[in-house]
Amino acid sequence: MQYVYIVVIGLHVMAGVFWAGTTIAVARDPEIKAERFIRPQLGASGVVFLTGLLLWYFFHEGAFGSMEMVLALGIATALIAAGVQGALVASSSRQLAGADAATQTVLRAKMTRGERIAGGLLVITVLCMATARMF
Repeated sequence: MQYVYIVVIGLHVMAGVFWAGTTIAVARDPEIKAERFIRPQLGASGVVFLTGLLLWYFFHEGAFGSMEMVLALGIATALIAAGVQGALVASSSRQLAGADAATQTVLRAKMTRGERIAGGLLVITVLCMATARMF
């Protein structure tokens, strides 16, 4: 059974690092085309949520102390970050195909703003995950 834990934790961490890392990188440099990363980012967020559910089941089922409250805050900010990326970045990237240059500039600014908001939320998520054991 320990192998299952190792695999699930590994998938959770690797997908989370990819999701948070690419989000922060794209948010910091508007020249990186966010539309190239949004689908893998949302896919990684799905892996993070699925493996996170398994980890919660394995290690936190039936308990809701201060550690679980901190983790729940991290989960909430990750969910909001995924929602922001879906609403601002994914929707704008779909509209880019037939847009003129002026509209593309507006859409790219909207995508950058969405990545920056999501990046900030994911920083909070990472801090929650890293510090939860201290509580």
